[in-house]
Amino acid sequence: QVQLVESGGGLVQAGGSLRLSCAASGRTFSMNTMGWLRQAPGKEREFVAAIRRNGGSTYYAGSVKGRFTISRDNAKNTVYLQMNSLKPEDTAVYYCAANSGSSYYYENNYNYWGQGTQVTVSA
Repeated sequence: QVQLVESGGGLVQAGGSLRLSCAASGRTFSMNTMGWLRQAPGKEREFVAAIRRNGGSTYYAGSVKGRFTISRDNAKNTVYLQMNSLKPEDTAVYYCAANSGSSYYYENNYNYWGQGTQVTVSA
C-alpha cells in the first residue's frame, strides 16, 4: 500500500505561483511513476505532469508546459509541482497519484491517489 497526502493548494491571482507537495509513505519503492492530475468543475480528470522514480524523465500536458515544473526528492519521499504564471483555467482540484508501471497519461494508469488539494486562480 502507498499513502499520498497533498498540500500547498490555495487561492492565487492570475500570474501568481503556487507549489504543491505530495508526501508519500508505505511501499514507495515500488512506485515507478508519480503524477499530478487535475479536475475542474464539470470536467473530467486530466493529466498535468509526471516524473519517473529516478527523476530523469518528466512529462507535461501541453497546457502547462513551460509554466509548471514537476520534481521529486526521493530522500523525503515527496513530489512537487511548481506552478508559475497561473491562469484562471488552471483552477481545479489537483491530485497526486502513483503508478508502479510506466504509463502516466490516463487516470486509470495510476494505482494510488491522494485526497486532492484545491487550487483557485482568480482573474
